[in-house]
Amino acid sequence: MDNNAKNKKSRLHMREQEPAERIKNFNEVPFGYNEEEAKLEAARCLQCKNPTCIQGCPVNINIKKFIKHIADGDFSGAINTIREDNSLPAVCGRVCPQEEQCEKACVLFKVKNPINIGGLERFAADWEAEHINIEVAMKEKIKDKNNNPVKVAIIGSGPAGLTVAGDLAKMGYSPTIFEALHIPGGVLTYGIPEFRLPKKIVAREVEYLKKLGVEFQFNSVIGKSYTMNDLFNLGYKAIFIGVGAGTPLFLNIPGENLTGVFSANEFLTRINAMKAYLFPEYDTPVRLGNYVAVIGGGNVAMDAARSAKRLKNVKDVYIIYRRSEEEMPARIEEVKRAKEENIIFKLLSNPVEIIGNEKGAVKAIKCIKMQLGEPDDSGRRRPIPVPGSEFIIDVDTVILALGTKANRLLTSDVKNLKLNKWGYIEANPETGETSIPGVFAGGDITTGSATVIAAMGAGRKAAKAIDKYLKSIL
Repeated sequence: MDNNAKNKKSRLHMREQEPAERIKNFNEVPFGYNEEEAKLEAARCLQCKNPTCIQGCPVNINIKKFIKHIADGDFSGAINTIREDNSLPAVCGRVCPQEEQCEKACVLFKVKNPINIGGLERFAADWEAEHINIEVAMKEKIKDKNNNPVKVAIIGSGPAGLTVAGDLAKMGYSPTIFEALHIPGGVLTYGIPEFRLPKKIVAREVEYLKKLGVEFQFNSVIGKSYTMNDLFNLGYKAIFIGVGAGTPLFLNIPGENLTGVFSANEFLTRINAMKAYLFPEYDTPVRLGNYVAVIGGGNVAMDAARSAKRLKNVKDVYIIYRRSEEEMPARIEEVKRAKEENIIFKLLSNPVEIIGNEKGAVKAIKCIKMQLGEPDDSGRRRPIPVPGSEFIIDVDTVILALGTKANRLLTSDVKNLKLNKWGYIEANPETGETSIPGVFAGGDITTGSATVIAAMGAGRKAAKAIDKYLKSIL
């Protein structure tokens, strides 16, 4: 098939659960490609001499090469190519915003027909899980002058920490991940719902890292269980901080302390890490009313709204967002799926008060209509209240998905660790180096809330810098 014919052939969309069925369960929505579908989609790739898609990938996967392998039916070659640069392919294939990264850089994006790179990455990873019992030849350990393995402490088991650990293990170092919770994965586990990222997928990727030689220590809160100095005294030669930004933001309006108000962090942690939707099979309950308002317009808001829709007794779920749909930061496909699931969008609306009943529980939310003015620092048009336009929506649950900020539990006790005015760690974006020699950082704790793949990209850069640092001191 010549390139003109490939150019005209339409992108093959993945089959998925019907909306009326999927709102009754927490099963994954897209089914993924089968072998024939994957080969058909991969065959559309133009195999460009200058594959700009690779430049659009924060971890620089050789996209051209792995897609060629799929087109040729060499699925083992495809996953091996991906794993050269990415230790979490099944995760990235599901949750990365490919439409803003590799697919946006695809030549076929110009005709609005880019290759489904994420779908093909997911296919390769899922094919591996079904057909290959991964056996990893553990790298010979790098030793110090006393013949001890060179240990690196990694704080946090989110995407940045997992990536650093995997890359360092492949280099021959001995990384240990310290995780505050009882299970690994960070935001992959407690933040992203089962219907977008099944937890067995995260567990599978973690098992791969264990085979590489990564160790995990759970229920370890750095700043409480150990200090940073404790880690150095325990023989760790370098430390990577990848704790994310887990402190929720609030509106600071009347009524936020009423019963029935959740932060999205709390709600999604109960749903995802603690499986509250399976209560009483699992011990953690989550009790919502019949009418739920989710405040925000990002992916977390979509996750919270779509999770709430799947819970018993919930009749209507509203998303209240102060800008228009065009300015929404959520992925286009997540907005589309939320609409298909009959989530009600109240756009150009901003809450001004949460109204309670005589028992101190939520009974309504008062909003004001907004209009868009000139662009603000984010490049989006600034929302401006319309005087006298207040209105009330009767709800009995409010979930705040307004973003997060840095948790100061760790950073506040570390002397000489330089923070910016928002409380995030100041780190070199190309190396992860902080103001303390031997201490590196990356992901949301340095940038604020961002994407999984951005955190992984930061982790890859930090791993290379840690390797360089360790070689300079050993």
